[in-house]
Amino acid sequence: MPPPEESPFNITVTDAQLALLKQKLALTTFPDELEDSGWQYGTPLADVKRLIGYWKDGFDWRHHEAALNAELPQFTRDIDVEGHGTFNIHYVHKKSENKRAIPLLFVHGWPGSFIEVRKILPLLIEASPDHPSFHVVALSLPGFGFSTAPTKKAFSIPQYAEVAHKLMTALGYDEYVTQGGDWGYRITHKLAHVYGPKHTKAWHTNYPTALPPSITSSPLLWLRHTLSSLPFVSYTKREQDGFQRHSWFLTFGHGYKSEQSTRPQTLGYNLADSPAGLLAWIYEKLVEWTDDYKWTDDEVLTWISIYYFSRAGPAASLRIYYEVAQLAGGVDLYRQIEATKVPVGYSYFPKELAIFPRSWLRLPNLVFEAEHDEGGHFAAHEKPELLVGDLRKMFGKGGGAFGVVKGKNGYDA
Repeated sequence: MPPPEESPFNITVTDAQLALLKQKLALTTFPDELEDSGWQYGTPLADVKRLIGYWKDGFDWRHHEAALNAELPQFTRDIDVEGHGTFNIHYVHKKSENKRAIPLLFVHGWPGSFIEVRKILPLLIEASPDHPSFHVVALSLPGFGFSTAPTKKAFSIPQYAEVAHKLMTALGYDEYVTQGGDWGYRITHKLAHVYGPKHTKAWHTNYPTALPPSITSSPLLWLRHTLSSLPFVSYTKREQDGFQRHSWFLTFGHGYKSEQSTRPQTLGYNLADSPAGLLAWIYEKLVEWTDDYKWTDDEVLTWISIYYFSRAGPAASLRIYYEVAQLAGGVDLYRQIEATKVPVGYSYFPKELAIFPRSWLRLPNLVFEAEHDEGGHFAAHEKPELLVGDLRKMFGKGGGAFGVVKGKNGYDA
């Protein structure tokens, strides 16, 4: 059977959609706020008022829409998913001039989108004798961006991976490598587990995850963790900072996950109907999940506008949490870490949300690690040069995943 045909795609928000957005913004009713509360209670009122005012009266969506269309070659094509029907999948696809470039699939998470590939794309496709080049594909996951959304229950990590794999093979990439963080970590991990080593040849993540050691699974690591208050077995300063960051996230930044994992539909009414509610919900994460990144108002509103104008609406993006937490046949997929046999690489950023000691993350197939002094959850957007540098090292000459894709090592010669 021939692969499904692709159609060129441009983001084209209608004038009616823009007019309705401005009307809704003008009718925003703001809540009150306690004095001197800052970020302690959530997104500050002053920030939301400023952004809503600019979104209504100053932000030029048409300018940013044109820039995205000019910078990112976009397409759609139909992908069939077993038990769920056909999805029209939106994706970015740009090839390097280097004919032996490595096919790389970039997978976003929440509250991200295909826009996260924007800064790393020109770096990845760059042809040079000094580093490998990549052909880059970045899809909008079903329910995100300009892809259609699931209409049936139980569309979870295996189905997202199925879409991603079928997209790559439809594009002619029978062998490929992957990069992802957040949900992109879960999906690329599943790709490596299910479709490697035949198709998925290696994977890299900036969101490495591990389970705490137990006395049965890793008795020596468990013993060290149990005795870590003692000086001779204590964790390093960086590891202790990682525990503190993760503890902060679980204590003060984790409420969104509980809501999205249990009652996404209830929250969805707010995000779909109220641009102010959508902005406050996502802006909080953009600020608190990054490493003091200096967001411009245009960056924030472009990011959030993609959610507001998304094909299925912003509520559709929440359901992945419920499917993973509630509809996995009794299996806690959040705690399921499957073994993979293909090379894997990890990049560590200090303001990631879940940070674990390296000893917990050791794998027989771990071929690359890089530790950075700055950067947070949205590494591709915050620190594109660092993330691309890691990929070049992992897949470049002398790297642990050099030459994993047959006939495509990233170099002209």
